[in-house]
Amino acid sequence: MTPHQQAEQELTAFGLGLPETDMAPGWGVTRYMRVAGKGFCVFGAKDEPEDALTLIVKLPVAAEMVSQLYFVREAKGWQKQHDWVTAHFGPDDDILAELDTLKAWMKQSYIAMAPKRLGKLIAP
Repeated sequence: MTPHQQAEQELTAFGLGLPETDMAPGWGVTRYMRVAGKGFCVFGAKDEPEDALTLIVKLPVAAEMVSQLYFVREAKGWQKQHDWVTAHFGPDDDILAELDTLKAWMKQSYIAMAPKRLGKLIAP
């Protein structure tokens, strides 16, 4: 198992531990995590090798602040207007060092997309 696969496995388990979440097929090769039927995290990208991982989350509080991180790809169009952030980790990136950050981002995205009654359950 590559570090990227290990990271996805850990992030998936974290996300599924949040109230009322599930996984659904995404677009093409992507994997889509939902809360109460609304997407809050997308894993994968077209033609992505096993030693890479792309993660898309909604960050209404932090989208602009994180845009300069080395693993954040520039958002365009609809995604930028709605504070969705794409993190991409290639073969040489230490994704395991960023797991705490990615979990915090998933939590922020979950709260942004979840019904208020669910978001309040995990809000700080």
